Amino acid sequence: MNKTLITTLALTLSSTLFAADRGTLIFEDDFERNESQETKDEIGNGWGSNSRSRAKGNKQVDLRNGAMYIYVHKEADHAVSVTHPAEFRDGSVELRFMLEDPKDVLGLDFADLKFKEVHAGHLFKVTVNTRNVQIDDMKTGGMNMKFYEAKKAKTLTAEQKKIIASNKKTFPNKLSAGKWHNLLVNISGDTVSVSIDGKDVASYSSEGFAHPTKRMLRLSVPKNAVVDDVKIWRKK
Repeated sequence: MNKTLITTLALTLSSTLFAADRGTLIFEDDFERNESQETKDEIGNGWGSNSRSRAKGNKQVDLRNGAMYIYVHKEADHAVSVTHPAEFRDGSVELRFMLEDPKDVLGLDFADLKFKEVHAGHLFKVTVNTRNVQIDDMKTGGMNMKFYEAKKAKTLTAEQKKIIASNKKTFPNKLSAGKWHNLLVNISGDTVSVSIDGKDVASYSSEGFAHPTKRMLRLSVPKNAVVDDVKIWRKK
């Protein structure tokens, strides 16, 4: 049998087995659709955004070339948040992304809006840029209401600042701007692991990751990012 064919079959089988191991596919989107106008966000397929509340309704998400282009409008007072329901305890999120500029950033923010012990439901976040990957336990860190309120009141103690800092970890990882990359984030118990382009780049265990119900995925973009082929699996 042709060596190239053998390799292709092996990769296909590996991918199929790996996908099956992730659990049940509960959502996918390839963004192969058109919008009816170009002035407001019209993402479709259950997606929402904060453009109405944080960017005066101006468009910040554009579907073109079969992908989702996310960018901060000049009148926005907050990073763009593109949201989709995604309920699971353990699961995975896979997507393709491109950071067109070396300063671009993409965050995957996992939330539970029913959980009131954190600000705005923030549980934890995986942030990817061209230099590193950061995993942040916001449930026991900076978005925990006791810390969030103290920060607003400017009364954070040195010990509280230390706790917040200890609940996030940064992993060096260089990426090329202007190129597509594949991102896989896996949540299993109290551990979040990240792979990019098939390479394991980050893994971190922390109490907040084991929150019993992740209910929403937020794509957090403080400048620009391009996203495609989103898949979400629920293992339990």
